[in-house]
Amino acid sequence: MGYSEHWNKVFQINDELRRLMNTYWENYSSFGDWQFWLVLAFMLVPLVLVYFVVDRRRIFEIFFFGYTVHIVWTYIDIGLAKYNLFIHTYFLTPLFPAALSMTASALPVGYLLVYQYCTNHKKNFYLYALLLSAVFAFGFATIEEYLGLVEMRKGMNQFHIFLLDLAVVYPTYWFTKLIKKMKK
Repeated sequence: MGYSEHWNKVFQINDELRRLMNTYWENYSSFGDWQFWLVLAFMLVPLVLVYFVVDRRRIFEIFFFGYTVHIVWTYIDIGLAKYNLFIHTYFLTPLFPAALSMTASALPVGYLLVYQYCTNHKKNFYLYALLLSAVFAFGFATIEEYLGLVEMRKGMNQFHIFLLDLAVVYPTYWFTKLIKKMKK
């Protein structure tokens, strides 16, 4: 298969996949399904919460931390989904990554609130982030799996999610500290 033929085949399969995902969403994950409304709540409730509790004196630093968690987790989730390891089976729209409610809201808000709390009260960020990662991986992901909102395949499990949470949040913490230091 030549270069052009190869890309034409990729385009064809992408179009088929897009149509299939749109049909799936319309039949199983749209406005008439309770899962859609639960996923929407996962998106909106943390954002409303952060509006009321964020330390506005440090809003750029705290949101920088949360935004970095969001970006890194989104890329990781796209890779996990691409290799069929961790699949979000219900989502807000087929236009965006399926895990958007988690990677753009629940995870970043959870971690940025821990970051804010620990830095405001001189608490051990590593310990609190470890505990929140355990809650997200062993609690939240387990409940999501039980409800059928996610599917873990090819040996993926909650412990892997726990390690990925730590692999995102600890470097994000270090990166935020570095940026703060560079500002001075």
